[in-house]
Amino acid sequence: MLEKHKMDRINELARASKARALDENEKAEQAALRAEYLEKFREGFKAQLEQIEIVDAPGPESCPDARRKRKN
Repeated sequence: MLEKHKMDRINELARASKARALDENEKAEQAALRAEYLEKFREGFKAQLEQIEIVDAPGPESCPDARRKRKN
């Protein structure tokens, strides 16, 4: 997860962009922070998805081959 001070800065820049036009430095900072946020979000989401186990009612656990390989 992204550090609190970075999340606060993202929110501060978002509020500022609604009130006024951001200068080029602020726009670049906002884009960099958003990219970092999305990267961290995707990493966390991927980790969550890898923990999901699908179990069929009549049969054993079935999981993607890639996950099965990582377990071994």
